[in-house]
Amino acid sequence: MTRDLPTPTKPLKIGTRGSPLALAQAYETRRRLSSAFDLAEEAFEIIVIKTTGDRIIDRPLKEIGGKGLFTREIEQAMQTGEIDIAVHSMKDMPVLQPEGLLLDTYLPREDVRDAFVSPSVGGLGDLRAGARVGTSSLRRKAQVLVAYPHLEVVEFRGNVQTRLKKLDEGVAACTFLAMAGLNRLGRSEVAQCAIEPEVMLPAVAQGAIGIERRADDTRAADMLAAIHHTETGQRLAAERAFLAALDGSCETPIAGLADLSGGNLRLRGEILRPDGSESLSDEGTALIEDGAELGREIAARLLARAGDGFFDWRA
Repeated sequence: MTRDLPTPTKPLKIGTRGSPLALAQAYETRRRLSSAFDLAEEAFEIIVIKTTGDRIIDRPLKEIGGKGLFTREIEQAMQTGEIDIAVHSMKDMPVLQPEGLLLDTYLPREDVRDAFVSPSVGGLGDLRAGARVGTSSLRRKAQVLVAYPHLEVVEFRGNVQTRLKKLDEGVAACTFLAMAGLNRLGRSEVAQCAIEPEVMLPAVAQGAIGIERRADDTRAADMLAAIHHTETGQRLAAERAFLAALDGSCETPIAGLADLSGGNLRLRGEILRPDGSESLSDEGTALIEDGAELGREIAARLLARAGDGFFDWRA
């Protein structure tokens, strides 16, 4: 049994961003910890930390620093002891953690699919030539342009509520959200439809919540082990190894999804040019324990097929 459990007077401090979705994920983490150790929810204090990515919403992520924009200030707060653990959307997480921090706890994964959201049409195929599709995701932008080169993609950042407001204002005819986020907010009705992975392969780790801690915090390690979801961890090990071998930033359109069946893991991966001029995909199957190696193998195969010029735009 974990010693020195938190109490309402000495709570475990949970760091999170302040968006409604981030808070919903922090509340879910608190509920699971409270239930696992039969503690009052007041034994866990939620600390909201505003990140650079939350403050700067009028520019593309790749112009202001990539995925670390949603984690840097939170991780600094953990390193200084202001918080004990941090709750993250895993698709926002860089593949490398700062020294002294570990990300090794995952909650059960939600729906991995992208949601198509529009006040006027039922799907991308219903849009006229030149219609504007709003997204801040390079992956979604590239996937749209591969399949629908006649559409225009415009920058579309902000939380769920902000993006829905932009649709109402006519900034774009449609956008995409993660079904996982809508489900966690109790807003699944917002989606016109969920897009199957065979049509739009999701972002690596989409739908997963990760919990980060200090490497030397044995109390947090013991407590988090009680709520860790093994199958989600196995899937993400393969997906994040694939991502790490390719790039892992917000500057490259990358999609990846692992599924489990019995003792096997199937991994699908895709890389794209941002302008939608080229898309390459691959997949493979391996034993679950070999998932990370499979991720690296698929990445290597895609890089070999892409050739030296595929990522030249990054320079």
